[in-house]
Amino acid sequence: MSTPAYPAIGKAAPTFKAPVVGHGTDTVLDLKTLKGHTVVLYFYPKDNTPGCTKQACALRDGWASIASKAKVFGISIDPAASHQKFIKKFDLPFPLIVDEDHAIAEAYGVWVEKSMYGKTYFGTERTTFIIAPDGKLQAILPKVKPEQHLEQVLALIP
Repeated sequence: MSTPAYPAIGKAAPTFKAPVVGHGTDTVLDLKTLKGHTVVLYFYPKDNTPGCTKQACALRDGWASIASKAKVFGISIDPAASHQKFIKKFDLPFPLIVDEDHAIAEAYGVWVEKSMYGKTYFGTERTTFIIAPDGKLQAILPKVKPEQHLEQVLALIP
């Protein structure tokens, strides 16, 4: 298994432009346009899987505590149609970013070699990045546990 090579805390977060899906609006997000806001960028492996659903629903259920403090985006390599179904099925109040070519996951160091049942493959590590209003990485939550994610995020955003 490979070791993640995260960007450095205190340095500028890797910028990107990518399709974003959420609430009937499909558009392209340019991370640079979010300067001035705290951003929670959480990478997860796959829509509609148990851990990813638990993580997304915890953010949904804690939305009143987080919405006024940060812009939240989930990101995975799933296509837009999968994201749309995931958002609708679980009534997610935040958008999901499409990273089908895993370029953003690679830029953030979370496209890693994994192993399951003796088979190795590449996939997304469940990791969250908190980006400060100045565009610099404020915190990294590596290999986050879905059931602890919301509390960890709330502890790190002003």
